[in-house]
Amino acid sequence: MAAGDPTRCEWTGARELDVRYHDEEWGVPTHDDPTLFEFLVLEGAQAGLSWSTILAKREGYRRAFADFDPARVAHFTSTRVARLLDNPAIVRNRLKVESTIGNARAFLAVQDEYGSFDTYLWALVDGQPLQNRWKRLADLPTRTPLSDALSKDLKRRGFRFVGSTIMYAFMQATGMVNDHVRSCFRYRQLGGR
Repeated sequence: MAAGDPTRCEWTGARELDVRYHDEEWGVPTHDDPTLFEFLVLEGAQAGLSWSTILAKREGYRRAFADFDPARVAHFTSTRVARLLDNPAIVRNRLKVESTIGNARAFLAVQDEYGSFDTYLWALVDGQPLQNRWKRLADLPTRTPLSDALSKDLKRRGFRFVGSTIMYAFMQATGMVNDHVRSCFRYRQLGGR
């Protein structure tokens, strides 16, 4: 960290991509269905990998998965899956690729039922981000009763790669919870007190 740089969450590190993601996106309340689908795809892809790896492949994912348009992804065929498994710009894991297509179909079903995925998701927190007050990174949970419930409901709806830990990371990324530590400059900007 250079002199004069603001204090950030310690997970950010020094990579420009990670810093920009932390400063501009992580924890910002997201209500746009295509962006929510994007984070669902990326968080599922991260399973077993670092977030830095996924951020580095984000543009590759955007190109490979139709700019995260669930209506288009839902119609991907086995031929498209085979091409994706040869694409070095994404994580070439058959289960993750196939789950993205299945999740797109399940995502569309949630939209049909609720009018939007946003409506479904944000009802879980009464439309307002949960404001946590963590002092250090080690204080942050990896799952909560709410992420457990979200995971269970999504699985019931046919989603895959939506375990509780993945869903808690999704909740953090989409701003359902403010998990910036209190010393981070983004904590107060995102409603922390």
